[in-house]
Amino acid sequence: MVPLYQAKAEFFRTLGHPVRIRVLEMLGDGPKPVRDLLVDVDIEASSLSQQLAVLRRAGIVTATRDGNTVLYALAGPDVADLMRAARSFLTGLLASQAELLDALRDEDEPAAGDPVAGAAA
Repeated sequence: MVPLYQAKAEFFRTLGHPVRIRVLEMLGDGPKPVRDLLVDVDIEASSLSQQLAVLRRAGIVTATRDGNTVLYALAGPDVADLMRAARSFLTGLLASQAELLDALRDEDEPAAGDPVAGAAA
């Protein structure tokens, strides 16, 4: 039996490709045919097929055939929740980094009447 932490690491490795993340975000809105994914992801069909196969093998997405069309969908709502959680986490992280950057910039700007400002002139 594989330890849980190892299974989690494998799961996150599966998510570790920008195309796979983009596909999962798109499928968060509902099932989509491959042709729609191709338009929005803007990669070769063979490359998209490979990335979808990785997600399918991992059980993260499902594929159903409707005539000539293959529809992909998230395997469950938890995947969409995970994508939203990642977006929320990154939004907070970037916001705090922006605040730090602003604070650093404010420190670099000498205040009016500052002797350092006068010495530089």
